[in-house]
Amino acid sequence: MSPSRPLLAVASVALLASAVAGCGDAGGLRGAGATPTAISPARLWPQLTPASSPAWDIEEADTETIKGVAVPGDDIREVDPTAIVRAEIDANPDDYEGDEAPYRDTARGMAHCAEEGTGATDGTGAPDSPDATDGTGAPDSPGATDGGGASASRCPVLQPYYRDLTGDGRPDLTLGFRMLPGDLTAIRVYTVDQHRLLRVMAWEDAVSAVELAGRSVIIRSPSDLAEYEYRLQWTWDPERKAMLLTHDEMLRSDGRRHGPGTTGAPGNTPGKPLPSSSASGR
Repeated sequence: MSPSRPLLAVASVALLASAVAGCGDAGGLRGAGATPTAISPARLWPQLTPASSPAWDIEEADTETIKGVAVPGDDIREVDPTAIVRAEIDANPDDYEGDEAPYRDTARGMAHCAEEGTGATDGTGAPDSPDATDGTGAPDSPGATDGGGASASRCPVLQPYYRDLTGDGRPDLTLGFRMLPGDLTAIRVYTVDQHRLLRVMAWEDAVSAVELAGRSVIIRSPSDLAEYEYRLQWTWDPERKAMLLTHDEMLRSDGRRHGPGTTGAPGNTPGKPLPSSSASGR
């Protein structure tokens, strides 16, 4: 045996003893307790026939070509946002025209839009920037607006926001207008398709805030429960070529993570709001 081997053996025993003793020192490995048993989802009422159609039609994949509104040079920034809202009013006279129309004050307020202007922005709060197509000047950064300052305006059309939501490298238009009298806000998204102005999302609700994030529009609305809010996320689907409702949930508005998350429940997912009813009345 080599003279060095006994010394190595003694040193190894000493090191092992030191390591074992060290496990009881502060900072050593400690047990975390029993691991909770994973519980798989339990399917209820398997004998029920699966539904083949939705209970409520929210028209989430519906698109519509806006007639009578041209897109010069296929540049959506060249389209007058008030002309788009006027086209919607003209296409739905029962909702906007006459003393009994539910949103009659929206139509009446359009006369003030020409004198006030709409203050187009690229999503940063700065005037129209030709280089910013993502809403902030940086990819995938959220640009948010709650329509601040709109209450002082007699024009129901809120400032337009331009950002590429469809992924084709060109800005799309996110537009909002107040549905008056009342507290509903209409949220619309438009893109240009084959030289035509195409609406790819439409929603009305009592709105707390609206955000743009990535390819999504996020709408926050108040709930009947204190410290909770509804959060709806609409995301571009390249196959359907429309903004789809990909998230519908109730969250704590104070930032805490734990709460009664509810997705798709009848009490939290309304049908398409009718002209005479509020979408916030979940």
